[in-house]
Amino acid sequence: MTIWPDSEEFRAAWRAACTSDAVLAAYAGPWAADFAIAQDSASFAFAFRDGRIATSDAAPDFTFAAPADVWAKFLEPVPPRHHHVVLAMLARVPEVRLTGDTKRFAQTCHVLRRVLEIGKHLALGGALPVPNALRPAIGPISPEGRSARSITVPVHGVPHTVFLEEAGQGRDVLCLHTAGADRRQFHRLMADPRITSEHRLVAFDLPWHGASEPTPGALPGTWRLTTDLYVEIIMQFIAAAGLRNPIVLGASMSGEICLELALRHPEAFRGIIACEATARIAGRQTPWAWHPEINQSLFVPEWIHGLMAPQSPAECAAEVLWHYAQGGPGVFWGDIHFYSGEWNATDRVHRIDTNRCPLVMMTGEYDYSCTVELSEATAAQIPGVRFRRMDGIGHFPFAENPALFAEYLLPELAALG
Repeated sequence: MTIWPDSEEFRAAWRAACTSDAVLAAYAGPWAADFAIAQDSASFAFAFRDGRIATSDAAPDFTFAAPADVWAKFLEPVPPRHHHVVLAMLARVPEVRLTGDTKRFAQTCHVLRRVLEIGKHLALGGALPVPNALRPAIGPISPEGRSARSITVPVHGVPHTVFLEEAGQGRDVLCLHTAGADRRQFHRLMADPRITSEHRLVAFDLPWHGASEPTPGALPGTWRLTTDLYVEIIMQFIAAAGLRNPIVLGASMSGEICLELALRHPEAFRGIIACEATARIAGRQTPWAWHPEINQSLFVPEWIHGLMAPQSPAECAAEVLWHYAQGGPGVFWGDIHFYSGEWNATDRVHRIDTNRCPLVMMTGEYDYSCTVELSEATAAQIPGVRFRRMDGIGHFPFAENPALFAEYLLPELAALG
């Protein structure tokens, strides 16, 4: 098995590769950090000054440690779930330890993640320079076939300007983006003729997200999503956009609200496809997403980075991360207020009637937030639900690996008619 080589030769090569790395060079700036990566009794120290690799005898600000057998899984070309990235390991692998200054870790976890990617590339015998991503490449997409417009949607009696895009023809499919993101997550599905030949995909940005406007007169940082507010926005959008008995597709927080839509408004939908959904998610709100000493545009993408599968194409992962980097002040925090706070349907998911509204639940293998086990436990409480595990996919199925996700989605769309 491959583990970190405990030799001065490897340490020197690792440091040299970090010094010449284009990704780390882009992070250079007025910051400093010292951290260590530990494997049993071996320790690998890294120091940064002005955001560049430096020499230092300072004690590490924090240490990220795991035993050799855990690192061996991380160093596999395609690691097993929960072993593929720092934050997944911290969340789901009990043997992993983070000690020291957790705030400094939050400030520089993107740097630690890249240092580990560089070390992995070398440990597996990769040649320099280290690729910017250790993921497969697929290339760009064409924007042809999409149309965009804004409409007015009343929310609590207040008119909101909401931006939407659509593509395709046939049965309406309402596409709901994940927390802190926007309708661009569906661009690659909108470019898939297997889907758009018989379905009209309609995706919109929630207020405060993407190209939609904030609530008129509200202060930045005050956005807080709740179950009742979320349901109202969706139902008002359906009416304003003129959608008729659509299929609804969501994941993560929008997968959760799919369950609520199935309960409250079953007759309004042809069917519901809830991905990465469960009745209750705990522990996913983090103070670092809304902390004055943490760069939100760096930390929030890193917080969600490990939710994606390592097989997901580099271009798709980069798009997901870029969308998260562009969120407004406190918007992701306000969404997670719903996703892992206010949302709790443990007392009512069993009342969903799949005879009135067919319900499909699908969850990705690599999702360490809403795990396959959590989704499956919720599905077991709902008579008539169809549940599928999606191998090779993480928390953002329609955005991180749309071609693979389409293989799971198309049969469900066909079954819903």
